[in-house]
Amino acid sequence: MQPYLPVVRVFALILFFFGATLLLPLLVAWGLDDGAGPALGASLALTLGSSALLLLATRRATGDLSIRDGFLLVVLTWAVLPVFAALPLMLQLGTSFTDAYFEAASGLTTTCATVLTGLDALPPSINLWRCQLAWVGGMGLIVLAVAILPLLGIGGRQMFKAETPGPMKERNLTPRIAETAKGLWGVYVLLTALCVGAYRWAGMTWLDAVMHGFSTLGLGGYSSHDASYGYWNSPAIEAVAVVFMLVAGLNFATHYLALRRLSLRAYRNDPEAGWFLWLMLGSVAGITVYLVSLGVYPDPASAFRHAAFNVVSVATTTGFATTDYSQWPPFATLWMLFLSSFATCAGSTGGGIKMIRAVILYQQVKREILRALYPSAVVPVRLAGAPVPSPILFAVLAFAFMYMASTALLTMILVGVGLEPLTAFSAVVAMINNTGPGLNEIGPAGNFAGLTDLQTWICSFTMLLGRLEIFTLLVVFSPAFWRR
Repeated sequence: MQPYLPVVRVFALILFFFGATLLLPLLVAWGLDDGAGPALGASLALTLGSSALLLLATRRATGDLSIRDGFLLVVLTWAVLPVFAALPLMLQLGTSFTDAYFEAASGLTTTCATVLTGLDALPPSINLWRCQLAWVGGMGLIVLAVAILPLLGIGGRQMFKAETPGPMKERNLTPRIAETAKGLWGVYVLLTALCVGAYRWAGMTWLDAVMHGFSTLGLGGYSSHDASYGYWNSPAIEAVAVVFMLVAGLNFATHYLALRRLSLRAYRNDPEAGWFLWLMLGSVAGITVYLVSLGVYPDPASAFRHAAFNVVSVATTTGFATTDYSQWPPFATLWMLFLSSFATCAGSTGGGIKMIRAVILYQQVKREILRALYPSAVVPVRLAGAPVPSPILFAVLAFAFMYMASTALLTMILVGVGLEPLTAFSAVVAMINNTGPGLNEIGPAGNFAGLTDLQTWICSFTMLLGRLEIFTLLVVFSPAFWRR
């Protein structure tokens, strides 16, 4: 246990930061007197008390984190934080631990699939807590922590490398890792504030605007209403959501560079941004035409409105809905789930394979076709004009294989424990991509409450697997990891 004490100490610090996030919903509970104050207060005390005990027990643990420590800390954080995040749900709503853990993990991983019903009747502070989980998990609590840890004498580079999504993790925006984390969080907070203001302008109350601003920038999809965005039936609110979901689907490093330099050149130089935006535009246009041609909506304007919102929502792994799109023709819904597997950019708050990996795989396919025709030709895989190093290429190929293998295996496991095949497949895709709604009874008009405890735990594991981009979790589970 001694070698892992520094990991436990850093986790205790992260737990302290996480506990502090309970203050906002606690203040709202007191201000609105919605009845959730005692549950939130007890959750705050338990979380901060646990953090204090761990800090006391590891007070002599010092030193930087190794690569192994970074991986272990990331897995420990994402697996254990939902236990504490579930406390308000268990204490206030009487939710079982299985369902509360699922709901909390779903928020922190920005999956935001829910087992709760009657959201409109929940205490506003509990709904705020759910949406805030998606916001905190979106950028990653660990990225916030590495901005603080250097001040405490604990380095965070290995932790940041393990947490950051995408294949090119060694690229830094600033010379110091803490400055990078602060810069990313600064952009995140700024865009969230703009989103909240836009929602308020479009007609939401301030509280709803804050909650849905959190969910939108985190690409989470939690709402305070069972009908999600269908509750307002407002084209203006939907337009705001589409814009900011697209913004959150782009690389936040690109946003940071654009704001720092006050130039749009960063977006033109981003190898993913063009692919992402053109794919969104083409998919919305294609689904609109498809829905109109089949008479799903009476006029092109209605078809475009619903296609734009729901395609962008699912493709960016957000999970908001304005209608029960699972009732659309199968091609539309399957295309949307397919988009959720790769559409968002690395460095965004979305899930899935990420666009940069998809582009690299596409370039690799082109290279293999050319090499089949010209065996002696030297055809490097290029990204933004620069050759992709072989280690990154091999890592992307391995990730793609493990993504497909994990999806197939977990689907078969869910079918084996009694879930209908299409529901099982859509559940795994929705969980591993951190999208949220699936199809059939777990679609946008339903939820995951009907799953058995075993099925729920499988889905919880799958969303953690997706959030940690598969290999982070597999590394910790490998026997070689534990050999010192």
